[in-house]
Amino acid sequence: MKRIANEIEVIINSTLENLELIQALTDCITGFMCFDEDTAHWIGMSVRESVTNAIQHGNKLDSGKTVDICFEVAPDRLNVSVRDQGQGFQSDSIPSPLDEGNLLKPSGRGIFYIRTFMDEVEFRSLPQGGTEVYMVKRIATI
Repeated sequence: MKRIANEIEVIINSTLENLELIQALTDCITGFMCFDEDTAHWIGMSVRESVTNAIQHGNKLDSGKTVDICFEVAPDRLNVSVRDQGQGFQSDSIPSPLDEGNLLKPSGRGIFYIRTFMDEVEFRSLPQGGTEVYMVKRIATI
């Protein structure tokens, strides 16, 4: 019997107050999927960073714009996409936080963390405008 993935989609206004809701939902999903505590923490941080970037940098804190978060729960992995309605950006133009000139800067680490903690990360420009961050975390097998 083939198990089909389940999707949970949430659309929020671009206000930072909505981050707690997304964090709680992420925690519930990672618990349901039986990720270990550390992995669940890093997934939560990656989702939170992606949504924060969508609200602040993508939608420029415009509460009239939305952020669409989709969790796809599959037997062997969690897929997460975060879409904003902003102008988009080129992910390769983001300076590395590990460069000597950036080591003491308090910002610019979100995308680095996301790439570090998730198994797959893609940044996609959407045809209708905006950016999608697509992330995958596979369930570790023993």
